[in-house]
Amino acid sequence: MLNTIKTSLRRSVQQPSRIVQLNKIENKTPVSKPLPVFRYSISDEKDNRVYVWGLADHGALGTLKTTLFDKGISYIPKPKRLIFGEKHDVTNITCGYGFTAFAVRSKDKNILYGSGINTDSQLGFNEMDKKFPNGLVTEPRPINLPVKDSSTKVLDMAAGRAHLLVLTNEGLFTLGNNAYGQCGRPIIPNENYEKSRVIHHIPNIKEKKIKAITAGQDHSVLLTESGEVYTFGWGADGQTGLAHYRNEYRPSLVKGDLAGQHIIKIACVADCVLALSDKGTVFGWGNSEYAQLFVEGENQQVNIATELSALKQLGHIVDIASGGCFCMVLNNIGDVYVWGYGILGLGPEVKKVSQPTKIPSVLFGNNAYQKNTKVVKIFCGMSHLAALTNMGDLYMWGCNKFGSLGLGDLKDQYFPLKVTVGAQVKKVACGIDHTVALCKPFI
Repeated sequence: MLNTIKTSLRRSVQQPSRIVQLNKIENKTPVSKPLPVFRYSISDEKDNRVYVWGLADHGALGTLKTTLFDKGISYIPKPKRLIFGEKHDVTNITCGYGFTAFAVRSKDKNILYGSGINTDSQLGFNEMDKKFPNGLVTEPRPINLPVKDSSTKVLDMAAGRAHLLVLTNEGLFTLGNNAYGQCGRPIIPNENYEKSRVIHHIPNIKEKKIKAITAGQDHSVLLTESGEVYTFGWGADGQTGLAHYRNEYRPSLVKGDLAGQHIIKIACVADCVLALSDKGTVFGWGNSEYAQLFVEGENQQVNIATELSALKQLGHIVDIASGGCFCMVLNNIGDVYVWGYGILGLGPEVKKVSQPTKIPSVLFGNNAYQKNTKVVKIFCGMSHLAALTNMGDLYMWGCNKFGSLGLGDLKDQYFPLKVTVGAQVKKVACGIDHTVALCKPFI
């Protein structure tokens, strides 16, 4: 009996302790394991992408892959991301007549590459050219500039019909055809430019630093930090603005109405030159066969800088562009005006306009849902035009040679139309029949 009572008491004492132990286990908060963190790659602010479209046969697009064919000629009708731009840090681009130059950020002296037509050594001569037939460099390869320092950078570039201008912090380098003095060196009669290694160097202009450069068809224009304009090369249409029609190889100061003005930009693709001052005033000289310079009388070649008073009513001009037979300006509120001859963006019935005419802003994406959208930059080639908005959208119109408008077809475009590019467009370079865009990734 006594043993039974002891056993019962022992069990009654042990039971609560077991319950307490169970409660401790049940009330314990579970510790969650840390989840893995997935980090998606984000582009650096300095990262750029390069997109190309238009005629591919001459190699100016830097690729002959995945092209379409029309009568045996290869072309790319809409923007294609260039692999070269993924392997190199491209900082600037320029398009000439069938060739392209790419400035790259590099730790060595290979700061410039080029592809396309090289019959006049406008892309320099490289031992690699032996594998490219007929003077066509079909993929970007180095252009060996005689720079002294490996830290030298390309500041600006411009390309003409068969010559190339490259501005660095060591000065200006010129390559290619110099038949009219457009490379800034003495003209040598019957000079052979094929496989030429001649690269001319212009350190400065009368101890003044060169700020920007522009190339016409066969002439060159330099802009100094003090806002002065110097020109050299072919002058038969007055495109040098030196008050004569002779060829000139020495960089010479443009005077006329530019005297006392501070010029901030020069625009030229062929033989008509526009200059923009810091006050928003536009000046012009050169060829005016299509009323680009609003001249009266029979003389259609203006050989001295002249203020274009017809543009004063448009407000403060902030950007300019000059094509083969037309001109375009942009004012500070984002309005685009065109005049001249060709497909101007005013519809299929309008082929010639003698006075600056506004292209409706709604055609550049400004509407009730995007009231803040406006054009901030304008560009043009010989026969096609482009406008860039503050949203990074690209609009193009004009002659669509081999898909140079990037719209996916070969039809001419009579109104500005948005080009589908897989990145935010920063700069556009227009050639004769090809286009290259420097872009910033969306992410």
